[in-house]
Amino acid sequence: QVRLVESGGGLVQPGGSLRLSCAASGSIFSINAMGWYRQTPENQRELVATITTGGSTNYAEAVKGRFTISRDNAKNTVYLQMNSLKPEDTAVYYCNADTRISGIFASRDYWGKGTLVTVSS
Repeated sequence: QVRLVESGGGLVQPGGSLRLSCAASGSIFSINAMGWYRQTPENQRELVATITTGGSTNYAEAVKGRFTISRDNAKNTVYLQMNSLKPEDTAVYYCNADTRISGIFASRDYWGKGTLVTVSS
């Protein structure tokens, strides 16, 4: 009913930048908060950044000052600009959207399939 598709991952050298995008499509009535999470084989999925419909943002301490989350409500798309990347940022990055679908009152979380970001020289 709702599909989230991430793009923009890849291999980058330490200190480099990447921009992730995530577009939501389907029977969408409205989207509340959107966000990015990441996961490595050793760790649980962790929050990277979230953004509300109104543009309020929240960041994990590890990425503050380096990553910027933004969204285009008209396109149902969220972005993550990642600068000054470090090897420890290497992970699969997942998009999340708290979405209300047409005909259903309650919203629920939807997830993308993830995009791999590798920071290595």
